[in-house]
Amino acid sequence: MIIKLNKELLAELTNTEKQIINYINENYQKIPGMSIIDLAEETYTSPASVSRAVKKCQLAGFSELRYLISERLNNKEKSKPLNDAREKSLLEISNTIEYLSLANILEAVDIIRNSRKIYVIARGLSELVAREFSLKLQLLGFNTFQIADPNIIKSLTGENLHPQDLIYIFSLYGQTESLLIAAENAVSIDARVISCCCAENTPLKELSNVFLQGYKHEHHSIKNFEVSSRLPLYTISRIVVDYLVQAEENK
Repeated sequence: MIIKLNKELLAELTNTEKQIINYINENYQKIPGMSIIDLAEETYTSPASVSRAVKKCQLAGFSELRYLISERLNNKEKSKPLNDAREKSLLEISNTIEYLSLANILEAVDIIRNSRKIYVIARGLSELVAREFSLKLQLLGFNTFQIADPNIIKSLTGENLHPQDLIYIFSLYGQTESLLIAAENAVSIDARVISCCCAENTPLKELSNVFLQGYKHEHHSIKNFEVSSRLPLYTISRIVVDYLVQAEENK
């Protein structure tokens, strides 16, 4: 029996939750290879019910249950890549949220709402984050342009920029030449700059009106190429959009 059911625990569990715990105890060999959705389907319940049942058993969540069962079954090596991946993602998201201050988020939202044009710029894989962020701003009615070509970035921010425009930068390391030039061009005419970056020691920090720093895990999954996770940048973009939506609804 993986989860011991004593009198106190039984009194606390609903009938649905007892059904879930009984399934876990009877089929614990399957649990390391299952997702919370799989377990919910097998027990004809919901992921939320599974999560509540597991937490009532003094576990942090389904991931901890799966890890503990893996260790008991001596499947530690098989489950290690999945556990490592979960740990990296959890660290990047939780630390990124801790790095952000409400004051900076609210200031970024205020700048976005009061900008004439918004140029969302990025290079490499960060372009994917910028593209999604730009689309969401457009759906909210903002005059937004997403640019990735370095020559266009330099040209637009050098000749056509207006003091009421905003340069919104996504960059993992904050060292890309075209992005730094764009920020410098904006500063030179008193246009605004918001940077989302995972490096503290970057010139972007001094060039930005608002610097939103994320946490990047040092591990590279694909070692021969620079394909680090952009999850921290996605996390920041989502938080900014959520606050922006709230501000628009309350105006």
